[in-house]
Amino acid sequence: MPTPALPIIRLKSDRAPGHPWVWSAQVHKPEQKLPPGSLVDVHDARGRPVGKAFWNGHARIALRLLETHPDETVDAAWVDARIARAVQLRRDWLQLDKVSDAWRVVHSEGDGLSGLIVDRYADVLVIEYFAAGMWKFREAIHAALLAHFPGAQLYWFAESHVQKQESFDCRSPDVPPPFEVHEHGLRFHAAPGSGHKTGFFADQRDNRKRFAELAKGRRVLDLCCNAGGFAVHAMAAGAREAVGVDLDAGILEVARANAQANNVAVTFEQADIFDWVRAAVARGEQYDAVILDPAKLTRDRNKVMDALKKYFAMNRMALDIIPPGGLLLTCSCTGLVGESEFLEMLRRVALNAGREIQVLEVRGAGADHPFRTDVPEGRYLKAVFCRLD
Repeated sequence: MPTPALPIIRLKSDRAPGHPWVWSAQVHKPEQKLPPGSLVDVHDARGRPVGKAFWNGHARIALRLLETHPDETVDAAWVDARIARAVQLRRDWLQLDKVSDAWRVVHSEGDGLSGLIVDRYADVLVIEYFAAGMWKFREAIHAALLAHFPGAQLYWFAESHVQKQESFDCRSPDVPPPFEVHEHGLRFHAAPGSGHKTGFFADQRDNRKRFAELAKGRRVLDLCCNAGGFAVHAMAAGAREAVGVDLDAGILEVARANAQANNVAVTFEQADIFDWVRAAVARGEQYDAVILDPAKLTRDRNKVMDALKKYFAMNRMALDIIPPGGLLLTCSCTGLVGESEFLEMLRRVALNAGREIQVLEVRGAGADHPFRTDVPEGRYLKAVFCRLD
């Protein structure tokens, strides 16, 4: 039987959007009210087909473009093919199974599945929904994932602010018990649904290894250490000493367990990083390899300047504890802060401190977090390796 015609949403412009996100101000709202997450055909102002998308009249992102080929049908088979392509990239091209059992399976727009993120943690797949349309396809998504990861346990969720913005109700299953994952020969604990995401961020996998290589023989300070991945990697690779600081007491228990699991000695302390560094500087302490990896600072485009001010304050503070010839790895996972803005912030930090910051490398998330050229937001992680004078 022929496929039923989809509702049509018309753009106000006669040009293609140039981005898979189309804001509500860029479209003519349909005469009939469509449920959030409805599949629609998108036409430009001249009536020419643009592609197929999820429609959500309640959300800031009114359209999420999925397919630009007019003859393609977005259905369970389409979802299955996109997920198969994503898995093939990680397993066949990147061969991630050789280095870790914790990696990103689907990276939203980077894999052509806007509104969906899937992370693998050993035998558990953690599925995060960002769009009502993807939530409607959950049965097809779960079936496709289990075809590639037979016997895996699925845990899915959507953050409350996403459910409110997108107008869908995501009921999560029971939280899986904490379990162990492996990365570059080291062991780490992960606990999805614990309030700390997973307690383990696979996007920094390659950066942890690179930092550890540079930190051999050095005194390491891991600020905003989370589960202690950088400090543990550094000690395992031959760092002289490592201290991790975080405000969250719960995640520090995970960090201590990670150090113990790898038979390395790391001191973890609960404190505000500003208070801790000021006290350490007052004692005359110095660390010649420092990681600064704070959590995302904003999701609001109107607050990017505020986020940059916070990054400035944190990085300026970090310079006070690093001697000449020291290493700083400073990170930002705020997608709305671009690489050029982050580097400009570091230029101003150097000027303010009267020190030279020599950038060695600018890295991002691992290759299992691909981004499309028309979605710069997908390259959310900036990891800048610096040498200080």
